[in-house]
Amino acid sequence: MTVTAIPTNHQLIEQCRTEPAPLLPLLHAFHERDGHLSEEALREIAGALKIPIAELFGDVTFYHHFAREPQGYGVPRVCTGPVCAHRGGLELLEALRETGARPMPCAGRCDEPVPVLRGGELLVGTAPRSLVTKPSPIPAPNPGGIEECVFAHIREPGRATLQGYRRTGGYEALERVVRSGAPADVLAAIADSKLAGRGGAGFPTGTKWTAVADAPGTPKSIVCNADEGEPGCFKDRALLDHDPHAVIEGMALAAYATGATRGFIYLRYEYPDTFGILAQAIADAEAAALLGDNVLGTDFTFRLYLRRGAGAYICGEEGSLLNSLEGKHPFPRNRPPFPVTHGYENLPTVVNNVETLAAATAIVRRGAEWYRGLGMNGQAGTKVISLSGDIRRPGNYEVPLGLPLETLLHQWAGGPEVGRAIQAVTMAGLSGGFLAGKDLDVTLDEPSIRSKGSFLGAGGIMVFDDRHDMIAVARDAMAFFAHESCGKCFPCRIGTQRITERLAGEAGPTDLSAWIDEVADLGQTMKAMSACGLGLAAPLITESLLKYFPKDVARHVERTGHDARGDR
Repeated sequence: MTVTAIPTNHQLIEQCRTEPAPLLPLLHAFHERDGHLSEEALREIAGALKIPIAELFGDVTFYHHFAREPQGYGVPRVCTGPVCAHRGGLELLEALRETGARPMPCAGRCDEPVPVLRGGELLVGTAPRSLVTKPSPIPAPNPGGIEECVFAHIREPGRATLQGYRRTGGYEALERVVRSGAPADVLAAIADSKLAGRGGAGFPTGTKWTAVADAPGTPKSIVCNADEGEPGCFKDRALLDHDPHAVIEGMALAAYATGATRGFIYLRYEYPDTFGILAQAIADAEAAALLGDNVLGTDFTFRLYLRRGAGAYICGEEGSLLNSLEGKHPFPRNRPPFPVTHGYENLPTVVNNVETLAAATAIVRRGAEWYRGLGMNGQAGTKVISLSGDIRRPGNYEVPLGLPLETLLHQWAGGPEVGRAIQAVTMAGLSGGFLAGKDLDVTLDEPSIRSKGSFLGAGGIMVFDDRHDMIAVARDAMAFFAHESCGKCFPCRIGTQRITERLAGEAGPTDLSAWIDEVADLGQTMKAMSACGLGLAAPLITESLLKYFPKDVARHVERTGHDARGDR
């Protein structure tokens, strides 16, 4: 029997600090070895990386999943996000209380509740005895028979392997451009395609890549933002689990186009299985000379590193993500300057979402005109929608931009359960607030949805049928934002908490007009003074609640007044 020696502190430190962005890998290595992060370990890490110990303690406690108590690494964490809370998550948490189980925010398994993290395992089930390891579902073909982009080959057998990926033309685009193309050709194709960022902001990808290509300073970097923390979003997990090489090839194409020589995939903590899949895919690509020095025998070099977050919604924001990579406190950065000129290590950096990079691969291979033609009603391309909640067929759907929302909900996903009606949906996960009533008659594209005061964003849509108390739904959504606010901006830190209290009936005016004015004032201040999208998005929850459910708000405020007076 072979006994594997447990690495010493010195060995762990030396293994990790030989590569860029060493702090997160080092913290994970100690955390997994010891079952927690002890003060002794943190002091050694701080000394080795020359980080002030107080700063390192602040960083560690900022993340949700780093345990400071012995054996805390193995304590179950149960998803109690907006979907799982109504699909058995709260009951499962209670059933696991004797194990020390703790709640965690949405863990990106909304299509198949309830996810539980236990050590390095991701389990799924609704009762302690039914918890099993289970691969994430492969997206089903869209019922409309409409041509797809990023999901076009995801259902091919063995697609996640290098061999399976190459069977359908994988890496042909990269081979063509590095051998006989030019960076300008790639930049032109992406710009002509009208591909916009698929992570939420919707910034034109061609413009971003061109800005990095033109920016002075080296080495340049490509960062894949795979920190998919928006509640109700789980599309990136599907792509990374079942088509990782498409994302890797997209990063390599971005590197060739911009002159970058290094890349990072920043993966959310809640996807441990995905981490193993990506690590293997990167190793296989390196062995085939598709990554590393002298890619495919040319003078193009691109080294790719995998980094795992530790549970912090704010790290999905690009400035916070870059600070996290650099080992700094993951606050959002003030902008300008922007990452295209001052990104990782203050050098030019492309930060793109998983879906954006996978789409870029298909565009370079098949052409900008083809991609533009996938949309409807003048919209260019496709968007993956993560659909969950009170709907018969939840899952990931790749839709042509411009598809009616009603078509997705009722024809593709089967509508709500028999006898139920859709009361509201959230847009952009939670960040876009609610749509309801006549405003459900929108098309899935930014102009249509923004005309209703919301936005499509990352494409998470949660459905709430007529059984739900929308005040309670809004309260839980605002409580999530309050919990995840990084605390950098006073209006966001305080505003999310104050609005949560008012939605919970714990504080605030008992006169309806005064209540509305106060909540509106809090929201306006947050939107005017916050440094990142969290403070801009959270007020959409109450704005849309007041728009679509004014009678519910009135009853809520009246109840609050009765409770305050002690009326019976």
